[in-house]
Amino acid sequence: MPPVKVLMVDDSALIRQLTTKMLGSYRDIQVIGTAVHGKDALAKIPALEPDVVTMDVEMPVLDGLAALRRIMRECPLPVIMFSTLTALGTRATIEALSAGAVDFVTKPSSPAQLNPMIEELAGKIRVAAAVPHSRFARRPLVTPRPGRPGAGPGKRPAAVPGRPGPVIAPASEKQTAVAPAKQPASHARVVVIGCSTGGPAALQQVVPALPSDFPVPLVIVQHIPAGFSRPLAEHLDRKSHLEVRHAESGDQLVPGRALVTPAGFDLTFRSGAGHASIILDKGSAPVPPGGFRPSVDVVMTSAARVFGDAAIGVLMTGMGRDGAQGMKEIKKYNGRTIAEAESTCVVYGMPRAAVEAGAADRVAPLPQIAQEIVNMV
Repeated sequence: MPPVKVLMVDDSALIRQLTTKMLGSYRDIQVIGTAVHGKDALAKIPALEPDVVTMDVEMPVLDGLAALRRIMRECPLPVIMFSTLTALGTRATIEALSAGAVDFVTKPSSPAQLNPMIEELAGKIRVAAAVPHSRFARRPLVTPRPGRPGAGPGKRPAAVPGRPGPVIAPASEKQTAVAPAKQPASHARVVVIGCSTGGPAALQQVVPALPSDFPVPLVIVQHIPAGFSRPLAEHLDRKSHLEVRHAESGDQLVPGRALVTPAGFDLTFRSGAGHASIILDKGSAPVPPGGFRPSVDVVMTSAARVFGDAAIGVLMTGMGRDGAQGMKEIKKYNGRTIAEAESTCVVYGMPRAAVEAGAADRVAPLPQIAQEIVNMV
């Protein structure tokens, strides 16, 4: 198999030189060219035909976010962002992931972090190279209305009726408008959405599509490094009819509000006399190899045990198996579940594991997931 061809875009000559040299030690990866800014990259992509582009976020002339948007529009292909932990860098990285970047790596702040960064980058390049370019085609986005009528702390929106029978949604790629279902309302008390690689872009297709009078609290679990979950919550809040918050321990579950689980914390639920609430825990032991914190399995399992058949689990794009066991737990307590279809997943790992385990009531392409959620609640 030929090596993965990479175009590296960064305004730092040192980063370009070091990263090119260190990636050169991997036989299955070849840096075929470099670019000093986004405009330079756009000029070189047609001639070099890279399999993957690594893109700095903050650059002169044309920054990484603007260049990414043009790549997704003109010649869609996998892009991995190079990010910094500055406030500007984290916000721009979330914008880039929502605009279609496959993933990102954080630039090292010390020489000791360089080798781990290169190992992480090499792994993500391999994953990105396996994603079909068709998955990066631009999809229509829901345009949020100004304000959020009926939403907000302490204000319960009107219920959305509906509970359809079990179906497998057709694999249509067309975005459909979210509308209330026509059957009697269920008693759902929480919706947990879990995702990983490709998740920020998928969330942007789902959360902003939910109506402002959505009657059930949401909890979002996205695998993402520390420092990036709050900008993700802020980004979704700007785009959505719902209120989206970065979760804090003790937060109540409020209809019409979505809580994004902070990176580095496990989240569990506690039932109270009024609204249920959440508990955040950093954990006393390191995350085991292949594990995550937050873990979709942990959040969904807690939702199943606290809310029983009133829990709904949704599993979208991501590598690995996190969430499959949690979906099984929700099914065990007679809750309901949705998995994203392979046709729209950037990485069909987590949803595949759930489907193969028999834990998915429904399988739907990304543009239909918001409607499927509304139908279930």
